[in-house]
Amino acid sequence: MSFDLTSEQRAFRDMMRDFVDTQVAPNAAEYDRLQEFPWKSYDACKSIELPSLGIPEAYGGAGADMVTQAIMAEEVARGCASTAVTILISKLGMLPVMNFGSEELKQAYLPRVASGEIQASYCLSEADAGSDVASMRCRAVRDGDDYVLNGSKYWITNSGISDTYTVFASTKPEARSHGISCFLVEKGWGVEFPKHEDKLGLRASPTGEVVFNDVRVPASHRIGEEGEGFKIAMHTLDRSRPTIGAQAVGIAQAAIDYAGGYMQTRKAFGGPISELQGLRFMLADMAIRTEAARALVYRACSLIDGGDPDHNLSYVGAAAKSFASDTAMSVSTDAVQLLGGYGFTKEFPVERFMRDAKITQIYEGTNQVQRVVISKFLLK
Repeated sequence: MSFDLTSEQRAFRDMMRDFVDTQVAPNAAEYDRLQEFPWKSYDACKSIELPSLGIPEAYGGAGADMVTQAIMAEEVARGCASTAVTILISKLGMLPVMNFGSEELKQAYLPRVASGEIQASYCLSEADAGSDVASMRCRAVRDGDDYVLNGSKYWITNSGISDTYTVFASTKPEARSHGISCFLVEKGWGVEFPKHEDKLGLRASPTGEVVFNDVRVPASHRIGEEGEGFKIAMHTLDRSRPTIGAQAVGIAQAAIDYAGGYMQTRKAFGGPISELQGLRFMLADMAIRTEAARALVYRACSLIDGGDPDHNLSYVGAAAKSFASDTAMSVSTDAVQLLGGYGFTKEFPVERFMRDAKITQIYEGTNQVQRVVISKFLLK
């Protein structure tokens, strides 16, 4: 296993840094303030074909390796965590199609996601069934050549923006996790979006409720077999959590970059505060944790690229996601501290980094759930 990037990956990283600094980061504060979808930044990402990275070449994508996808997620999140999510969520919504869907579904949807023509969302969580997925109440009942879908999904990223929704619903409630099935639902089939949440962070990424009232879904849009939904959901999250870790690393790196620059210009006690050893050590510790998080994220991504031969992905992916997100939270909090009173104002971006970091500890499985996954692996 190589612990360094290839020359192609380094070149891609350098290109992404320039792109984000000029096309994404300048828009972040205003979209955050307005709580609006970052269309200008998303369109810029489309212009360099970022939505195609995670889609196989056979379906119009770039077929990039997972480490390269992690580099993309990190660099975009360094400029705007909300914009990074716009790319990551469509990949998450399409992973079940890529790995379990019919050829017809792949041909119909993957090329359109790759081009950025459409976006996708992933509908697993419910008001009373987030970490406890088996308790979901959303139902899908077979009716001839269709399923009739009823229920609500909560905390759905890109609610109302996405064109397709990968929905997990119970087709056999008494079987709990073994009775869950997966469906690809188009927005225009009667899906409702009653509200968006007013969130602490990631405010330019809409999060809301998605409601299905007698929505008819063709049986051809079931992904996998009946009862395979829970397996599909867990398989998918194992392969998406490392990129949430990459998003967290990007937020942490942004906090380090800004705090370090500030320390060299802010003067106190007769010189720049970068000369104060206590503060220098804070910055060094921030960097140490972030480098460790980045290495763990790349390790998890390399397992996906290598096919997970030792079946360690659930464990390493959970470790990468939880460690990187905990790091992002601690590092961004330290950045606020380094800026003092200025860090507590919206004139400076570090408070946004701290707000955005928090969600990485929560979505795609809270860090407490990740520790359940890790401990099960260790005590099996």
